[in-house]
Amino acid sequence: MGFKYLLVVMCLWACSASLACKAPSDGLRRVRLKRRSLDIKSLSAARIKEVVSKNHLEADGVYLKNYLDAQYFGEIGIGSPPQNFKVVFDTGSSNLWVPSSKCIMSIGCIIHSKYRSKLSSTYKKIGTPCKIPIGRGAIYGFFSQDYVKIGDMIIRDQEFAEITKEGSLEFLAMHFDGILGLGFQNFSVGEVTPVWYNMIEQGHTGQKIFSLWLNQDPMAKIGGEIVFGGIDWKHFRGDHTYVPISRKGYWQIELDDIRIAKDSSGLCEGGCSAIIDSGKSLIAGPTSIVTQINHAIGAEGYVSYECKNIVHTYGDTIWKFITKGIRPEIVCVDLGLCSRNGSHSYKNEFIETVVNDETWGETGTRESPLCTFCDMIVLWVQVQLKQRNAKEKILKHIDELCEKLPNPIGQSFIDCNSISTMPPITFMIGNKAFPLSPEQYVLRVEEGCSTVCYGGFVGLDVHASQGPLWVLGDLFLGAYHTVFDYGNLRIGFAEAV
Repeated sequence: MGFKYLLVVMCLWACSASLACKAPSDGLRRVRLKRRSLDIKSLSAARIKEVVSKNHLEADGVYLKNYLDAQYFGEIGIGSPPQNFKVVFDTGSSNLWVPSSKCIMSIGCIIHSKYRSKLSSTYKKIGTPCKIPIGRGAIYGFFSQDYVKIGDMIIRDQEFAEITKEGSLEFLAMHFDGILGLGFQNFSVGEVTPVWYNMIEQGHTGQKIFSLWLNQDPMAKIGGEIVFGGIDWKHFRGDHTYVPISRKGYWQIELDDIRIAKDSSGLCEGGCSAIIDSGKSLIAGPTSIVTQINHAIGAEGYVSYECKNIVHTYGDTIWKFITKGIRPEIVCVDLGLCSRNGSHSYKNEFIETVVNDETWGETGTRESPLCTFCDMIVLWVQVQLKQRNAKEKILKHIDELCEKLPNPIGQSFIDCNSISTMPPITFMIGNKAFPLSPEQYVLRVEEGCSTVCYGGFVGLDVHASQGPLWVLGDLFLGAYHTVFDYGNLRIGFAEAV
């Protein structure tokens, strides 16, 4: 699954869902989603960690984040008669998995619905074992085959994973039972045909598309809707802007730019990408840019004295090198802080890094943390120079950025009273602006009469050959109604209503 759950979950907004199923007159296949309200207690308890395929990265190559948003899920049935399960409809993975009745030694299985093959007349045994790494551990099980019911659709002979061992305590906080992956087959564990593919093959969808609307009204009973085979026009205004898939496997697209207020972040001049992932709650991006965002919106971060030391020791030299036209990628090499024997986008114990087998080989060489910070400082100097700032102002600004690095535990606190003064963060996609207002990217957590606010951006650094990379999760999808067009390998966005 490669990046599956590519950085998963930063203090999950615990949520519940129910599936409202009926046969609408317009012929579209709908799944309605609900969510629970978020409070401090559920925020602390609910931690769903990243799921990453062991085949695609080293075990210590990922540091986990906790997502702070609502997690949307709906109800499906497996078997004949259908056994009901709450699942996340996840565009970032490709497999369907639920707990098995044979899962008897894991505490997480006790509180979740379990599939019982003996109760289904359409069950077919496969028995091939499978292992899906999740968090710092893994879930284990085996493949089976049965009918799957989604709304009024019956998908015949669908292969899925019965999980028999859930290796991490985060399952205790899950308000859903499993995952229904809507990604591509080439990232499917065991090369299993995804549910979505079988929907098309068995003629359940008039068009090879599905569309997603996530309700940003926390008081609403219906938290969202996924429509298979069509589009529900009442959930957006204007036309969709469509962009092609840049890498089949993920729903991945190219970004033109990321802007903080009206200023470019300086990230995408050489190209950058984004994975559209309904299984993620927040928005993840390169630490260098998230730090700039944290500074602009006043989010609390951590202070790196290594970063500050580089500014104080090498700041004047970095500024001089760049203004004299020395190529930015060799500045830190000339300073002796980077070797560039391998790719240079690496992590230290503070910076979240997500890699897979295409980006982190056995021959890869990890640079020192000083190299990582130096690279960020070079980028920050470039951005500030484009704004025609003087050297003293530039170095002072960068010193402040060294105090706003994304928090290692993934929580960036915001002053709730300052939300109205925060700048918009804009993603340029297909030559069109898709801004997020502060109300859309700040998360409010209610506890009695008090409110705590968090920034919705987390750090993600990938191997240079794969990045820069963003993961646009539910915060972005809540603002923009999204069409996943499998037939034409493209994604469309329109303003959600």
